[in-house]
Amino acid sequence: MTLRAGPTWAMWLLTLAYTLGLALLGVGLVPHGAGWFDVVVNDWLGNATTWAPSVLCWLAVARIGFRRGEVLLASIAVTSFATADAYYLAMAGADGVLPFPSLADAGYLMFYPLMLAGLIVAVRRQVRGLALPVWLDIVVGSLGAAAVLAVLLSPVLASAVLGPRSFATAVAVAYPMGDLLLVAAVGGIAALGSVRLGGRWGLPAAGLAVFTAADVLYALGVLANTYVVGTLLDAGWVIGLSLMATWVAGAVKREGSPAPQTPTATGASALLVSAFATIAGLGVLVMSSRTYVPMLAVVLAAMTLFAAAARTQLAYRQVARMADLRRRTAATDELTGLPNRRALYAEGDRRLTDTPGRRRALLMLDLDKFKEVNDSLGHHAGDLVLVQVAARLRAYLPDYDLLARLGGDEFAVLLEDADRDRAAEIVVGLRAAIAEPFTLEGITLHCAVSVGIALSPEDGPGLGAMLRKADIAMFKAKASGTGQHLYSGADDADDGTRLRTIDELRTALVEDEFVVHYQPKVDLHTGEVHSVEALVRWDHPTRGLVYPDDFLALVEESGLMPRLTRLVLAQALDQVARWQSHGEHLPVAVNLSASSLVDADLPTQVIAMLAARGVLPDLLQLEITEEFLVADRDRARDILTRLRRNGVRISIDDYGTGYSSLSYLRDLPIDELKLDRSFILPMADDARAVALVASTIALAHSLGLRMVAEGVETSAAYAQLALLGCDLAQGYFMSKPLPAAALTIWLSDWRAARRLVEIPQQRSLDSAESGAALSALQGESGRQKS
Repeated sequence: MTLRAGPTWAMWLLTLAYTLGLALLGVGLVPHGAGWFDVVVNDWLGNATTWAPSVLCWLAVARIGFRRGEVLLASIAVTSFATADAYYLAMAGADGVLPFPSLADAGYLMFYPLMLAGLIVAVRRQVRGLALPVWLDIVVGSLGAAAVLAVLLSPVLASAVLGPRSFATAVAVAYPMGDLLLVAAVGGIAALGSVRLGGRWGLPAAGLAVFTAADVLYALGVLANTYVVGTLLDAGWVIGLSLMATWVAGAVKREGSPAPQTPTATGASALLVSAFATIAGLGVLVMSSRTYVPMLAVVLAAMTLFAAAARTQLAYRQVARMADLRRRTAATDELTGLPNRRALYAEGDRRLTDTPGRRRALLMLDLDKFKEVNDSLGHHAGDLVLVQVAARLRAYLPDYDLLARLGGDEFAVLLEDADRDRAAEIVVGLRAAIAEPFTLEGITLHCAVSVGIALSPEDGPGLGAMLRKADIAMFKAKASGTGQHLYSGADDADDGTRLRTIDELRTALVEDEFVVHYQPKVDLHTGEVHSVEALVRWDHPTRGLVYPDDFLALVEESGLMPRLTRLVLAQALDQVARWQSHGEHLPVAVNLSASSLVDADLPTQVIAMLAARGVLPDLLQLEITEEFLVADRDRARDILTRLRRNGVRISIDDYGTGYSSLSYLRDLPIDELKLDRSFILPMADDARAVALVASTIALAHSLGLRMVAEGVETSAAYAQLALLGCDLAQGYFMSKPLPAAALTIWLSDWRAARRLVEIPQQRSLDSAESGAALSALQGESGRQKS
């Protein structure tokens, strides 16, 4: 709701005209009593400029009604002053003097309490729930300003007090008292500036300051018999009223604006105001010891110093509380409320030092696959899990055992009076407590924990040594899948090897030591090479060619899997582009781990990599495991749908080894299933295995999916899968994974052999072919597909 600007401009034009007229009188360009000009300026124009702010205020009231108390009170205050001015002009005698006191004084004096009441209502509307330090800053600023003004008004106060006791004296004293209240209000507003009342409060503060200055100069002039009607001093009241009326109009323009923030602390401006007010109060007291100062000024100055002392004491207590809070929070985990790593070191070392001979055990706990919870459900869900884990651990452990959160999903427990057996018993209970399902927003999660155990005094005199050894034991527990491990001296060597290997893996990613080999997938109906699978190898500078079984677990553990996946994907697509340039359209399949698939930007990255190499999307197939589908079905559906929509093929690797529901075959955009080798190997002598493979092939075909059998290592398995209707076969019977150059030679030989020996739709190799194929694989048939 906006107030028209017209009345405001009219008011300021009147004020300017009145001020100009008084200036002409003041400098003598127009002498006082100069006929019509003096009457126009002092009487008509003067009264009009006094009523202009009142008109502006009542226009504001008409606009917003009576729901804003400060607007109504300020309007009544300004109108009271204008009415008093009009009464004075109408009732003054020919000499321009009105008997004192009169009804005009009542109107003038009403201005002070009404305007102050309006300011109080406005302040309470703007700031609610002020903190005690802010109130003390307001008090100090107000009292300090009032003490200084009391000194300036000392001649007026002395004259009033020393005069005869009468109603006229009381009225005379009321004026400087009103001025003291106005100055106190200005000081309080200055302090409130620190709590973001905003620039709008400069108008009432400036208006009160100008109005009070005019009052003080008038009182001093009257006392010294130097005041003359019609000087620039008379414009001071009009300018002050105009500024306050403009503030009222501004309140109407801000109607409906957002509520201000609740101030809770003191800012720099309030501290400056408080400091200056304290200095002023101290100065008044010092002055009172050397010269005459009114008792009112002395009392106000003393009250200023008392309020400042209270503010200082409060500030000291706040600082002490903050320091104590900082000490406590520095030793407490913010999320779970448990002691943190710092507290564990402090308290743990104290316990170990105070009673060095007592047997203790240190447990290092790390949640298994917790990163997948954060990646799949978000960090908020992960935090909720950690809070519940902390609560379960705390509920299971006795109070005298020290439980701490080290950070992330790692916790530590220092068990008192615990030997090897009690530590093992506690670990079993803790793992059982964590194994209970967690329910988060309707989702049921299952968590497991790996625990490393170190004993005191065997595993070190200090907590640092025990933590290091418990950490080593925890990694052994996680790597072995047993869930718990007791540290032994041999673990140091293993840990050193693990750390060195992780460091070498980081170097290998930078130095391009990873290479890609390709294993063909053969169409069981035609014998054609349908596609290849890209499989990573580590070309170690001293160990030679290292197979994935020896390093992928460490790559995953150290968080390097996304980088390795991007590297393999880039190399595979580069090779597809080279084949494509030579007229060889050979699709390639790349394995993606669950940790690589949590990135929602993966489809965008894959499509960009394809476009950069000019590779058609249908020449890329991504193989994922059921583990990813179990972790987050919604995320899987989103990522896979975006990939499939752009033409990338999707395959489920190691099918049948997971525990997920078959419903994902219906819900997700899948092109192919790869039956795990564990189903293929028993087929030679197990009829149930054959039946299971046959039913799985039938299921895939009924859903419109292609079936791939991996781990085909014999001619019998090859022939049997062809009879069962399997689509593709992959395994060492056809070829082991080969470098790209070797694969090109193999492809040429394979195609040449197919031309010499016609491969029927249901192919069966004779013994000579089988022998030749198997001899080519000599020394490799025992290695699992990687």
